[in-house]
Amino acid sequence: MIGWGFMWKSEDMQGFFPVRSECQADVPRTRFKSRVGKTLSRRRWHAAFTKDGHLDMERVLRRIQRGGIHPSIKGEVWEFLLGGYDPDSTFDERTKLRNHRREQYYAWKEECQKMVPLVGSGKFVTMAIVAEDGQTLEESSVENQEWLVKTAVTDKRVLQWLLVLSQIGLDVIRTDRYLCFYESESNQARLWDVLAIYTWLNPDIGYVQGMNDICSPMIILLEDEADAFWCFERAMRRLRENFRTTATSMGVQTQLGMLSQVIKTVDPRLHQHLEDLDGGEYLFAIRMLMVLFRREFSFLDALYLWEVTRPHGRHFCCGQHLHLLFLSFELMMIIRMWFQMMWAMEYNPNNFSSYEKPENGTKQDPRLLKQYGKFERKYIQSGQNEQHHNTLAVFVVASVLETKNKRLLKEAKGLDDVVQILGGIAGNLDARKACKEALKIHEKFLRKV
Repeated sequence: MIGWGFMWKSEDMQGFFPVRSECQADVPRTRFKSRVGKTLSRRRWHAAFTKDGHLDMERVLRRIQRGGIHPSIKGEVWEFLLGGYDPDSTFDERTKLRNHRREQYYAWKEECQKMVPLVGSGKFVTMAIVAEDGQTLEESSVENQEWLVKTAVTDKRVLQWLLVLSQIGLDVIRTDRYLCFYESESNQARLWDVLAIYTWLNPDIGYVQGMNDICSPMIILLEDEADAFWCFERAMRRLRENFRTTATSMGVQTQLGMLSQVIKTVDPRLHQHLEDLDGGEYLFAIRMLMVLFRREFSFLDALYLWEVTRPHGRHFCCGQHLHLLFLSFELMMIIRMWFQMMWAMEYNPNNFSSYEKPENGTKQDPRLLKQYGKFERKYIQSGQNEQHHNTLAVFVVASVLETKNKRLLKEAKGLDDVVQILGGIAGNLDARKACKEALKIHEKFLRKV
């Protein structure tokens, strides 16, 4: 784990997540600045708990939405923001729940270890350990793997899992590799273990490139691997539909459709222009809407408002439009900075109970409105109670399009021009202002519809 022992100085915030010396020139300096009296500090965080451990979530959300979270407590706060713990629980209740979850995780880990001994060994694979037909591989066909499947695999679920382990390994070695934290193979192996176990438990989704980018911050911020797993699992409950793909569709299509409707409603002229450019499907916004991929950027900035990532091209069937997915990496640094604030704005105090006891459902208590995030409150007050996780991301992307409205209308003669214009905002976009603009667009949209 990275130590938190030094003073909190805004000019040295990047020091919380040290960058390897050989990567310094290629990694942007962090843009995040602490805001005295606004950023949620360790002292303010601890002061938000009662003696027994009940958390004043209203107080916490207000501060996060104004100034973000101090790096030293991000992991602790995320566990609550993602619905991992009930703010109304006590310290003792959370300790019992945490211990139970750790026991459950390590039981699952032991189950996986029986199938693949490398799980939990501090090592991981980057090359195939079994043939696609389930047959064993010759030792000579795999380099430096230390372990191979010894007998043919006939169980389809097991085979599906074994086949993806090497892909997870390849993604692990590319994940945040500029950070000193991942110079350690054991830390990389922890990331591989969590992803492998999650994939085993969720065969309907499996593993899709980009999950590694969501999981990485949890591994870095939370010391116990089990705690990191459960934080990742809660994050994936919000994001998993973005990864659900078929031969003819992709999970993010719903959000693309909503983005199209939002722009058509709030800025019909821009929407028509994009339609004329054959961009009415808004495929150029996929990477922004995935809110998952956060490679090769300032890590702390990515965590400030969240790390967005993109899916690997092979998971999409978009034909000639595939090249539009690969937007400027610097642009994606700015976009992915929004998600942490989204967690705060979309926070619902019922998340914990709905996750723990989904069969019982939850009711929205109007007396608890102040415990909801700002964006979530607006939905409840407008009478819209349907699931809309990550809807704020749509309005954030809409705000990005609106900041470039004039240039898009005047200069964009094709979709490549759209991509280039959007890429030009890298380093020039104020994330806080963009989020405020997103809320304004949201209000405008609700009024018009």
